Amino acid sequence: MPSQICNVNSKVTTLINQELDRQRRGIELIASENFTSQNVINAMGSCLTNKYAEGYPGKRYYGGCEVVDEIEQLAIDSLKKLFGAEYANVQPHSGAQANAAVFLACLSAGDTVLGFDLSHGGHLSHGSPVNYSGKIYNPVFYGVEEETGMIDMDKVEALANLHRPKLIICGASAYARDWDYQRFRKIADDLNALLLADIAHPAGLIATSLLNDPIPHCHIVTSTTHKTLRGPRGGIIMMGKDFPNPWGRRTRKGKEIMMSSILNSGVFPGMQGGPLEHVIAAKAVAFGEALDPSFISYGKNVIANAKAMAEAFVSKGYNIISGGTDNHLMLIDLRNKNKTGKEIEKALIEADITVNKNMVPFDDKSPFVTSGIRVGTAAITTRGFEPQDCVKVVDWIDQIVMNPEDDNMLKSLKSEVNEFMTQFPLY
Repeated sequence: MPSQICNVNSKVTTLINQELDRQRRGIELIASENFTSQNVINAMGSCLTNKYAEGYPGKRYYGGCEVVDEIEQLAIDSLKKLFGAEYANVQPHSGAQANAAVFLACLSAGDTVLGFDLSHGGHLSHGSPVNYSGKIYNPVFYGVEEETGMIDMDKVEALANLHRPKLIICGASAYARDWDYQRFRKIADDLNALLLADIAHPAGLIATSLLNDPIPHCHIVTSTTHKTLRGPRGGIIMMGKDFPNPWGRRTRKGKEIMMSSILNSGVFPGMQGGPLEHVIAAKAVAFGEALDPSFISYGKNVIANAKAMAEAFVSKGYNIISGGTDNHLMLIDLRNKNKTGKEIEKALIEADITVNKNMVPFDDKSPFVTSGIRVGTAAITTRGFEPQDCVKVVDWIDQIVMNPEDDNMLKSLKSEVNEFMTQFPLY
């Protein structure tokens, strides 16, 4: 047995080193990925992984939680300061589980939910029929306009008035434009509906006031902690202001039931058991980093790099959905290049450039093939890329799109990419 353990450990160590090498030598353009600091990694790999801590700080079901209570409270306080929120829960294991906890806490099976269509850039957990959110609840969807690639708020309002959802979701996984949270709130208020903002992608840009802020307008805000927040993989839930529950049971033992209590119960015991205190510690580290003034410069650079890439793609005749970007990502429709997302994703990987194939609005291909790719700049900006570097990457991508089966060219470009990335050390 010891020899077997040693053998597996050796293999895992080798594979980890291989992955580190892949990250170092390649260009990471997947919009949902980023590179954490070494301090975040160290916190995640700490002895905190050994501690079970069901419950919340000061109210645990296990003994020996006095230290992790302080860590989790530090994460909560730092997150509230970062976003100007009155309430924060740092326990969700992912953004999808944060959304699931909100659904569980605030909805009943069969309730109608109005979300952003997955095929137009939404997320699985916003009502997709293959996800719990579309199986347990009654989803209806808004999307973008085919001509503009943007959301028409008048049509959102018309859909809301027609279907009268109990929950309206604003947020996306592949939408390059900012959100009109104030208009969404007016639509929700007119229907006495709950408004949820899922800011998993632009959270870091919102925290630094570079994009519209949902906190003053949305009842509840969920997010991941990786992507533009540059923390560990995980989820969070926030509210700008706590308030009594207006949609369900109002009192318990003569006291008003506050939404904070309902949301906490939705996470634990509703969706999860023991929180991952090593990940929560890493979240605390990341929130502290995001509170540093240097994080504002990082966010500005993320957006500048994305705009430079989008402009470079457009100049080469690529169809960027909505014509550009306000945030860290762009969605590229390859149909005018007679290519598929699957084909180009595969070819780019051969040159150590990583993107993900992605459906585009009104796509005529399956999710396994797709007509587009999604490109993001959060990770390359962490590596130190500037706009001119991003334009160079677009040149490489264009060469590959034009000749995706030219193995000699792909091999040559891979060498160029690997040499280029030595200027941007990682760990």
